[in-house]
Amino acid sequence: MLSYQHIYHAGNLADVQKHALLCTMLDYMTQKPKPMTYIETHAGRGLYDLEAAEAVKTGEAAAGIGIAEGWFDSDHPFRRALGAVRAGFGETSYAGSPLLAAQLLRHGDRMHLAELHPREGDALEDAMVMFDAKIHRRDGFEMAQAVCPPTPKRGLLLIDPSYELKSDYDLIPKQIVKLHRKWNVGVIALWYPILKDQSHLPMITALEFAKLPKTLRHEVRFPPAKEGHGMVGSGMFVVNAPWGLEDVAKQLSASFRALTST
Repeated sequence: MLSYQHIYHAGNLADVQKHALLCTMLDYMTQKPKPMTYIETHAGRGLYDLEAAEAVKTGEAAAGIGIAEGWFDSDHPFRRALGAVRAGFGETSYAGSPLLAAQLLRHGDRMHLAELHPREGDALEDAMVMFDAKIHRRDGFEMAQAVCPPTPKRGLLLIDPSYELKSDYDLIPKQIVKLHRKWNVGVIALWYPILKDQSHLPMITALEFAKLPKTLRHEVRFPPAKEGHGMVGSGMFVVNAPWGLEDVAKQLSASFRALTST
């Protein structure tokens, strides 16, 4: 669990899907004049340099945000948030979910970010130093259960583990059901990889069987970043999905289909 470092994968096509939907949800939620809470269970370091040796080595950013940025209009919340990060940290910067969220949240909104990896946690604290975010150096699921229901009660929780622990696939549906029972107004967004072995299917089946409210399941497919890579797609499962998210997801699906048809 402590070996994963997202710098190798930052800005890949899975990030594009996840971050486009996340920013859409936050943009909608912050239009209402009520404070909200943003919670993230596996925050990573928050800020990535796409010219770092690790990012260049895999080439995933070049095949991801490097070609997909043009899918989004200049006023799309993902494009706006990413532009704000680049303006502050340099043109080769790419923001993880915490830093993107920070660009869209307002004064009075709260952030709870969990990161267990020591070096990633140190980097996260550096990246978020200008923002009012509570950094938790603990297991993300434990943190989420401890702070929910949060104050303010309106909010969004992103669950985005590395899935290095295969037990996560069994654990996550139980965690989400428990969180929803405690916090039935919260938007809970789960990201998951789609691998060649389809290991995500039992997890998604369990979530659908739970009959959670206003759910949205969005999946996209894309070519492996390199020959032999197991990830062939990316998914998001959202509970209490905000209004308008389904339309944005359909537009995103069309962009991914065009990518694979060329």
